[in-house]
Amino acid sequence: MAVTPSKDYKRREREQRKLDKRMARDAAKEQELAAQQAAAHAAAEEAFHSSEEGIQAKQEAEFEAELEAERRSQMVA
Repeated sequence: MAVTPSKDYKRREREQRKLDKRMARDAAKEQELAAQQAAAHAAAEEAFHSSEEGIQAKQEAEFEAELEAERRSQMVA
């Protein structure tokens, strides 16, 4: 005599499939949100670097690096 799966077993399988789908949807949403945030951050950073303040900040950072290198070379000598 063949044994058929119980209704509880079928219900648990159906609920598990639903849960798996929901988790996959949530993971896809999280990845999409992270990609959007990364794109927004990159766009904001690019806008900053192309602005006058960004250019000035970059020049100041380069100047500070050169100044530090010069100080270190004088300390060694």
